[in-house]
Amino acid sequence: MSDSQRKLAVVTGASTGIGLELARECAKNDFDLIIAANEAQIESAAEDLRRDGGTVDVVQADLATTEGVDELYGKINGRPVAALLANAGRGLGKGFLDQGFDEARYVVDTNVTGTIYLIHKVGRGMRAQGEGRILITGSIAGFMPGSYQAVYNGTKAFLDSFSYALREELKDTGVTVTCLMPGATETEFFRRADMLDTKVGTDKKDDPADVAKDGFKAMMSGEGGVVSGWQNKLEAAAAHVIPSERLAKKHSEMAAPGTAKK
Repeated sequence: MSDSQRKLAVVTGASTGIGLELARECAKNDFDLIIAANEAQIESAAEDLRRDGGTVDVVQADLATTEGVDELYGKINGRPVAALLANAGRGLGKGFLDQGFDEARYVVDTNVTGTIYLIHKVGRGMRAQGEGRILITGSIAGFMPGSYQAVYNGTKAFLDSFSYALREELKDTGVTVTCLMPGATETEFFRRADMLDTKVGTDKKDDPADVAKDGFKAMMSGEGGVVSGWQNKLEAAAAHVIPSERLAKKHSEMAAPGTAKK
């Protein structure tokens, strides 16, 4: 039984990377946790997080499926959720027509369908209780056409847009929505996306702990969104003024297979 003074945070994609660091920020700030991912590493992540005190419950489920989201939601078991950090995501490199469609669809189902299904279920409870914080991990990738990451960038464009739209809809309810928009970050993302032969996959990247600190702070402050890192802020600003065709070409130079050798 968790301490009645501690609030509950639900963090998805929390086995490694930004999600694990977001969960760590929650634990350090007196939240009990439910963490979820579709990998066995979620168990070792839980053991790590328990060192910061509080209760850490674990769900190993595929959040690309409604069944996986339902399993996570069932773990909440009616407890008020103070914070939902919807971070689960998947990437996929190489040209769209060179990808298996099942792989591309899995990115959409993980990043979009599973994410908004979970937000719909948890968000209704937050609205009914008159308070809550939702953090959605979008990306600066959502600001540019993602040549050789076309589906991934498209899903992040959706999440960036969805986050601000939902925030407006909930503005008078006591529920805040914040969009965390990182750039390339040192996580398992590029290995899982089969992008270790690309420039972006091999270049120096941001520290996930720094990204998580930015996201957690913005969420707790009720901000609409935060682009983590000064370089990423510059890239995000430039993306609003550079023509889309030039952005697509620039993205190719970073993400096309074989660019790591150039």
